[in-house]
Amino acid sequence: MAENKQNHFQMKRLLIITIVLLSSIPSFGQNENRTIKVDFNKTAGKLNTMFKECIGAGRANEGLRADWQQQLALVKKECDFKYIRFHGLLTDDMAIYREDEKGNPEYNYQYVDVLFDFIVSLKMKPFVELGFMPNALASGKETIFWWKGNVTPPKDYKKWEDLIRNLTAHFKERYGDEEVKTWYFEVWNEPNLSPGFWSSTQDEYYKLYDYAVRGVKAVNPAYKVGGPATAGAAWVPETIAFCDKNNVPIDFISTHTYGVKHGYLDEFGTSGTILSKDEFSVSGEVINSRKQITESAKPNLELHYTEWSASYTPADPIHDSYHSAAYILQKLKQVGNAANSMSYWVFTDIFEEAGPRFTPFHGGFGLLNTQGIKKPAYFSYYLMNKLGETELQNSDKSSWTSKNAKGDVQVLLWDFTNTHPGDKELNQTYYIKDLPSKEKGKVKIEVDGMQKGKYVLEIYKVGYKVNDAYADYLAMNKPSQLTREQVNSIKDKNGGAPIATEKITIDGKGIFSKEFKINENDVVMLNLIKQ
Repeated sequence: MAENKQNHFQMKRLLIITIVLLSSIPSFGQNENRTIKVDFNKTAGKLNTMFKECIGAGRANEGLRADWQQQLALVKKECDFKYIRFHGLLTDDMAIYREDEKGNPEYNYQYVDVLFDFIVSLKMKPFVELGFMPNALASGKETIFWWKGNVTPPKDYKKWEDLIRNLTAHFKERYGDEEVKTWYFEVWNEPNLSPGFWSSTQDEYYKLYDYAVRGVKAVNPAYKVGGPATAGAAWVPETIAFCDKNNVPIDFISTHTYGVKHGYLDEFGTSGTILSKDEFSVSGEVINSRKQITESAKPNLELHYTEWSASYTPADPIHDSYHSAAYILQKLKQVGNAANSMSYWVFTDIFEEAGPRFTPFHGGFGLLNTQGIKKPAYFSYYLMNKLGETELQNSDKSSWTSKNAKGDVQVLLWDFTNTHPGDKELNQTYYIKDLPSKEKGKVKIEVDGMQKGKYVLEIYKVGYKVNDAYADYLAMNKPSQLTREQVNSIKDKNGGAPIATEKITIDGKGIFSKEFKINENDVVMLNLIKQ
């Protein structure tokens, strides 16, 4: 009897321990109630706007197109990017360089002037990528992409230096010394991908870099030059060490990262990609690059991620999916102050690495598709640009809270849930599906210390079937071409206007409070505009 009683006691104790243990394990399917509480008077300093310092574009020649220019003007107006970076400034379709019958260089900047004049007219600045090699100056025939950018070293390094010096002097003459001092000159693109973007060695890249720096600095030593513009955050310590050892100037580090595993240089998306399950994909590499700089002989160098995105291929449907909006915000929030700029790759699907694309949604990198339809990703930047200049103290890791000088308050929040099934499925088959979002519970917003008075509350949202152009495209059964009427219909439905507007009054207590439901990968912004 005593034995039975003891066994019963042990079983009961085991059951209690099991219940306690199980209760401590998070249930990934359960709703998670969230509170974002801030005080109008408790600030965290000036809002870090590294997210809109720079934006990518495909290649220089595409920038001569009217539709490209129209889209860039829109993106500048609504998202306010400061710099723009693109490949192919020196390739033959820009007609910059040739040699006469005696081998003497001839320079021509008519196409460059059209493009750069337009950029400057928008009050934007070029982040000048120096590449690829003009065929007349190239040592070999290896090229990349449909537009055949030559990726070989120069046949004559003195002529390479002279080209860079002549081009830089032209910029100085045309735009003025003070303007060009604010630009960045980046030597090449992803030279660590060989074969690919560079047909030679790391040491040969450093030689290319050395001569390019001489060319730029000969015009003005204050002009900013850097690199190595590598894929996968590579060569950062090595590049700094090379420059330090050989007394070669370097003003900033640039490199790239993408949030997928599997595949390599896959402009057609044929090998397939898988969105990384690593919580700190992208941001972890940025933070590590900053650490590498801090621990180097040049600890104060600026760090510019001149390419980043969820995926490195312009044939990845995650770029079209509503999941990308929350993804972008989550990664930028995680990066924090580690980078001076995070240049999203790219602003438009007018992008021809794989040639002109034949369908309106094909997984292109762009925030806008070829017809200027705004994808969910676009609204991440559109909403971030609505944040005020002063950040409010906020412990929530998936939101920004801010105010402006007028007394308006902004709360931008999101849920990022990586719903990708993992290694068993590629992005290319997963993100083309209709993917309804699941409920994630409630979010309560509370802002204390607000100024008494009347406000207009604007509520913005991006998520499943809300500012979700791809969902509307799916509902049309994915036509290979969109009619003008279909384009206008999708644009009208996904313009980014507030989903709700209401008048509110803040009384003497100075408290604003609002609670609402949120789903997986929703992005919500509350903009309180003081009247």
